[in-house]
Amino acid sequence: MNGLLEINIDESEVKKLCRERITELIKEIDAEYVFWDSSELKKRTCMSWNTIQDNFFNDKRFPKVKIGGKWYFPVRETREFLQHWLYEQGGK
Repeated sequence: MNGLLEINIDESEVKKLCRERITELIKEIDAEYVFWDSSELKKRTCMSWNTIQDNFFNDKRFPKVKIGGKWYFPVRETREFLQHWLYEQGGK
């Protein structure tokens, strides 16, 4: 034996572990937010405020609450709405 160490890595297992860890981290990050403000909504959708207003802001299904002069969006419900809305746009 010449002192070399051989390591075999199962790529599919590494990818699976990475995906699981990323999912956990996303859940942790999302758990920090109960709601988004308009700045966070723009960031999360990669859309300008005008684009949001033109496309789905006035959709009756879109969850939003105005407190004072500021809009707030519950994270879980907003994310679900946005995912459904995006898939609906694919059919147009």
